[in-house]
Amino acid sequence: MLPESSDTRLGAVASVAGFPHLRLRGSDERLLDLPWELPLADWPSDTIRFKELPVGPSRHLVRFLCIDDRIFALKELPLEVARTEFEVLRHLEGLGLPAVHADGLSEVPERDTAVLITEYLEHSLQYRRLMMRFPIGPGPYRSRLLDAMAWLLVDLHRAGVYWGDCSLANTLFRRDGDRIQAFLVDAETSEIHPSLSKGQRAYDLEILVENVAFGLADLAALQNRDADLDEAIPAAESVRDRYDALWAELHEEPKIQPGDRFAVRQRIRRLNDLGFAVDEITLEPSSDEAAMRLRMALSNRRFHARELERLTGLTALEGQAQLLLNDLREYRVWLEFYDRRPVSETEAAGRWLRDVLEPSLARLVPVIGPDRDPLQAYCDVLEEKWIQSERAGRDVGLDAAIASYIAGGAPAPEAADGAPAATPMPVPVNAET
Repeated sequence: MLPESSDTRLGAVASVAGFPHLRLRGSDERLLDLPWELPLADWPSDTIRFKELPVGPSRHLVRFLCIDDRIFALKELPLEVARTEFEVLRHLEGLGLPAVHADGLSEVPERDTAVLITEYLEHSLQYRRLMMRFPIGPGPYRSRLLDAMAWLLVDLHRAGVYWGDCSLANTLFRRDGDRIQAFLVDAETSEIHPSLSKGQRAYDLEILVENVAFGLADLAALQNRDADLDEAIPAAESVRDRYDALWAELHEEPKIQPGDRFAVRQRIRRLNDLGFAVDEITLEPSSDEAAMRLRMALSNRRFHARELERLTGLTALEGQAQLLLNDLREYRVWLEFYDRRPVSETEAAGRWLRDVLEPSLARLVPVIGPDRDPLQAYCDVLEEKWIQSERAGRDVGLDAAIASYIAGGAPAPEAADGAPAATPMPVPVNAET
């Protein structure tokens, strides 16, 4: 296995017998055996294991390579475009932003082409496959999709990344607890700046709104839902409102009275709820001499994910982590009631893992299959438990929720090999529309 601490650069001085300049980043060493000197279209399918996966509209050839249980996306591009995308993806990775992982680059200057190597995002879906499972009209799933696009653009803009081609087609999605998480998958037109001007952000957002409208209209046409065609534009415009509201929330600098610690704690709690940890708090005099201006520097959107990993060692998406932490905290309250003693968070986390999560996953994994995310399936069970409890007017319990979930076909749009789930995913009875 190649070392992960530095890039492995082969042929950096000169190519030998037409072999390209190849750069791999700690990837599977069997990638070295591939015919990098050939155009990607000429790679033989009889000796190389490719996988057919859905791919959105693309100006360039994309092929999916299988090595054991790993899948790599190979995309052939003009040389300078590929170099730019590789560096942008590495930059996003270094910042911990939601984007695909760049594993390598094969450059062939003689042909002015390159092949970009990225690892296929596990448990991910294209927007068509995600939303073809549900009516595209107003409802919680469309709302979650639009929230995800607004969140992604805010994440990028906060880091000084101008996307340049924001669209549903250039994004992959993962279900994230009771939300959807969007990941940038195409950075061909992206640019990195120390910070973005208001004009740059506005133009990027305008591109996003236009492209989302096109994507939603395309889905409505595919589903023969003519009534939803007229909804595409106002729905896309709502992404602008979501983006503006979120940007304002994160960059708010409220005026508070000196010594008002409650206002500070309240602001921190609100930002934590949105998934952000506070790196630095600044209080400084404002134009109003009787008040102080509160400023907070924020980390990336991983507050609950880091807390879950600290307590349990589990790696999860932010929305999943928030649901799992809530479940853990409820369990801790239950333990303290029945044990009639205080239970530390460390003890509660260990017992929750052993007595709740692991037995539940043992029941779920054989049903959902190897290509599904077990933690997301458990989050689906928690949602099922909430729905069934609302209907029954009491807590139905975890066992009943798992049984109901399995009886319904353990539904999810990311079912193995693209097979449709048995039934649509449950929607909370009071979900926003």
